[in-house]
Amino acid sequence: MTTPIRSVRGMNDILPEEMHYWQALEKAAEQAFSACNYEQIRVPLLEKTEVFTRAIGSATDVVSKEMYSFDDRNGESLSLRPEGTAGLVRAVLQNGMLYGPVRRLWYGGPMFRYERPQKGRSRQFHQIGAELFGAPGADADAEILALGTQLWKRLGLQRLRLEINSLGNAEERSAYRDQLQAFLRDHRHELDADTNERAERNPLRVLDSKDPQVQALLKDAPLLTAQLGEASLTHYESLKKYLDELDISYHENPRLVRGLDYYCHTVFEWISDELGAQGTVCAGGRYDSLVELQGGKPWPGIGFAMGMERLVELLRQNDKISPQTAHAYLVAVGDGSTESALKLAYDLRAGCSKLRLVNNLNGGSFKAQFKRADRSGASLALVLGEDEIRNDQVTVKFLRSDAAQLTLDRDGVLDWIRNCIDSI
Repeated sequence: MTTPIRSVRGMNDILPEEMHYWQALEKAAEQAFSACNYEQIRVPLLEKTEVFTRAIGSATDVVSKEMYSFDDRNGESLSLRPEGTAGLVRAVLQNGMLYGPVRRLWYGGPMFRYERPQKGRSRQFHQIGAELFGAPGADADAEILALGTQLWKRLGLQRLRLEINSLGNAEERSAYRDQLQAFLRDHRHELDADTNERAERNPLRVLDSKDPQVQALLKDAPLLTAQLGEASLTHYESLKKYLDELDISYHENPRLVRGLDYYCHTVFEWISDELGAQGTVCAGGRYDSLVELQGGKPWPGIGFAMGMERLVELLRQNDKISPQTAHAYLVAVGDGSTESALKLAYDLRAGCSKLRLVNNLNGGSFKAQFKRADRSGASLALVLGEDEIRNDQVTVKFLRSDAAQLTLDRDGVLDWIRNCIDSI
């Protein structure tokens, strides 16, 4: 016997019994984005590797260790996207979508990073993100944070903690980088080899280490806020004022950084304490230099990306979303019942777009078909037996209540379903 082929490690199937969580998240996100007039954009999974090395930075773990990259037949290096923003910036530049009015966009889909698979982190994972271009002020930052807050309300998620910080501009961040690196070098004998290597390559990444010993050491490390100039501080204070006026709760985290080099000024994360170590469910920030890094004229931007797997796990834990079941199951027995059932199902679906109707296949007795109807979770059974077909009628049996069955003229079934579809 041939051995069955299994999925690639870290590339997970999303099964039908999980899909109602994913669909609810996607629907809520689309509604939240639409309410703020964010337009959807779709960009390729595969990009030239330079799209990411320019934007993310060659010193980051994402580029140096985690990207799925390969040379194509022409010798050009290509990569599966490890995140969404860099490719989206490439797309808006290539298609002439910048340098005019403020542009609001959103995207969604799979991303890929070669990481050690663990709970809340897989090699293929899914993100939904929003990006806002052309607005340099703190009011744009506040709009993005309000957008995320509204989405959590739509999903009924109430225990997410918003943390914010400012990374300042490139010069301020560079000065802080040198200061932090000097501190870490002075304490290198207290750090493990991996942390020391990261301290030399990208010292800001040491700040979000999960190692308790490293975090204890960092309590004495310099803070970036000490390097911020007047303009950066004013931007940050303006953002906090807007959030206060919007009644959006937040926590200032002076050690909050992002894993990608293109961020500046405002950075933020929404964190859950219900997911263990992988508690960040949505994160982002301002990236005013990214468009220029990708070959365009300077143009401000800010955005976020949310991890769908982690949000789906939160929805599952909070039992916020019920699975979608069929409204009705069509039971048919007797001569001509198959043809009659197919025609009835076609007409009902065409006439009522909300209706979820299962048509019985593979025949079977009334008893067998009613067992299938019950297992389907449907609220109703629409019955076509020999009497119903002969009299041009349909019998309606209620599977989840004690209501008396109905016998309707076939021509009246559609109107009856339309009238009661929202209560089935």
